[in-house]
Amino acid sequence: MLDKYGTIRHIRRVMKITKQATDDVVLAELGGRLARIRLERNLTQGQLAEQAGVSKRTVERMESGAVATQLSGFIRVCRVLGVLERLDTLVPEPVPSPVAQLKLRGRQRQRASTTKAVTSSAKKWQWGDKP
Repeated sequence: MLDKYGTIRHIRRVMKITKQATDDVVLAELGGRLARIRLERNLTQGQLAEQAGVSKRTVERMESGAVATQLSGFIRVCRVLGVLERLDTLVPEPVPSPVAQLKLRGRQRQRASTTKAVTSSAKKWQWGDKP
């Protein structure tokens, strides 16, 4: 887009990642965000790769969203870009509800429980049935 002086102005497109988005869309959006942060930090892909201890090709793949890379490489890149702490909002520490805390009595939950099937020997009441 050109402004009134004839210079190019970029429109920043903000996309919210939702559960309806496909994996490819999410990877492309995350890659684009990493690329914008890298450019704000004035780093080349090669410099970022060197500092993160990954290959330049890995950074290229991350930014393009073409291929999912190993999570460890993603973490390294986030660390170098200074956004690692933001991952805490991605997977927050689970906090049990007050009722669950009372049930646990200070213990830590060790496993998931299965739901028990309820067997009902009584026939379901319908209109017209005698009590």
